[in-house]
Amino acid sequence: MIKSPNTDDLRVFTVVARKSSFAGAAEELGVSAAYVTKRIRMLETDLATKLLHRTTRRVVVTEDGERVYLWAQRVLDDIDHLMQEVSVTRAMPRGLLRVCSSFGFGRNLVAPAISQLVEKYPSLAVRFEVFDRLVDVASEGFDLDVRVGDEIAPHLIAKRLASNHRVLCAAPSYLERRGVPRALADLSNHDCMVIKERDHPFGVWKLTTGNTEQTVKVTGPLSTNNGEIAVRWAVDGRGIVLRSVWDIAPLLASGELVQVLPGHEQEANVWAVYPSRLGTSAKVRVCVEYLETYFARIAAQTWPEGR
Repeated sequence: MIKSPNTDDLRVFTVVARKSSFAGAAEELGVSAAYVTKRIRMLETDLATKLLHRTTRRVVVTEDGERVYLWAQRVLDDIDHLMQEVSVTRAMPRGLLRVCSSFGFGRNLVAPAISQLVEKYPSLAVRFEVFDRLVDVASEGFDLDVRVGDEIAPHLIAKRLASNHRVLCAAPSYLERRGVPRALADLSNHDCMVIKERDHPFGVWKLTTGNTEQTVKVTGPLSTNNGEIAVRWAVDGRGIVLRSVWDIAPLLASGELVQVLPGHEQEANVWAVYPSRLGTSAKVRVCVEYLETYFARIAAQTWPEGR
């Protein structure tokens, strides 16, 4: 007969699975390796299934273990949220917060914000991951996605952290060599750096001017899934790039890049996105509020016209 698992055993299991190591889990939890082994054995007995394959070199999660891991995260999150909701220290977040973002934005802006966040809230631990794709926060076990772009599924909660838009730009050397585009349709005759990054449709740029949205198909000899690489190529004079103002504002200010077709832009605001079940989570709430303040300060310092 399958017994209901002990929550302490679930917590031990999630750490072992995340660390891929019994010794690493024991070190993180501040217990002995023997204790970790015992708790995993008891959990496997309660669930009547093998959760981990253990060799001399590593620990591998089984197929059943993967399913248990996802459910254990949700169960433990719900317990943590319950404790936070009834705690008198609700304003002081604690526990693990799983955050994700995109490569460039995550590395350059979200990571420094998280560093300051954990300094302010020492009881909070953050696991931060970056991806070149859109993440399903609800099914992939993340508490919060800090994303650039306005296409957000309706079943998620979204809080706008900062206004932002993407603009077209190129190096002066490229424009001298190839000429300056006068209309959006001219881009089809130019070298454009195509980025496959999260919510970007590959090779299709949708831009607005006033209340009118236009779509143009672009090509070029260079493409990448990393926006920072595309910006570097643009600075080198390799073509035109569509990039967020948070990324290229300093390059526009220095003259290394020049805006092309001013007035044409693509809305790409910064959002905190999280599952509806985490709407009352203290750690999510505090993190979102901190990021909102952080990005407001950054925008005022570096983004044109506060955008």
